[in-house]
Amino acid sequence: MLVALALAAVLAGAAAPSVQALLQKQQLRAALNELQGAIALTRSLAIARGGVVLLAPHDASGEAWERGWTVFSDRNGNRRPDPGEERYAVQQPMADGIRLGARFTSGTGAAYLAYNAAGRSCQAGNSLAARWGTLTLEAGEHKRLVKINMLGRVRVCDPVAQPALCTSAD
Repeated sequence: MLVALALAAVLAGAAAPSVQALLQKQQLRAALNELQGAIALTRSLAIARGGVVLLAPHDASGEAWERGWTVFSDRNGNRRPDPGEERYAVQQPMADGIRLGARFTSGTGAAYLAYNAAGRSCQAGNSLAARWGTLTLEAGEHKRLVKINMLGRVRVCDPVAQPALCTSAD
């Protein structure tokens, strides 16, 4: 009985890293689905409402996307969801261990993603100025890039499995 118990403990110890990697991969997939849904909602609302709609992180610095985000109409132009502004969707913080970074063409100020009435990605203060970039999701050793081109179209790539696709311009 002790030998069987010792053997089970050894097997469980050997399987733990693969279970952890599987959990991280599933958390990354869930976070990616939530992010893609928020991007699609932002674009759809901008088209439907005929004006600029933003997707921005909750935190005051506008950088910590993993703490959650909001889809909203930014009436005062400060790129932050304020009282009195319409909020269409609010995402709660992501699972522990998920990191989400953003890099856009106009790198100054708080991070955000904006769409205009034509469904194109744009600057918050100028719906005619294109703004594109990459959102990077990471969980452990797993990584996905969400690339948004100047037309507002989104594509997802895996930099390990598809390095050429991830480094190419949109």
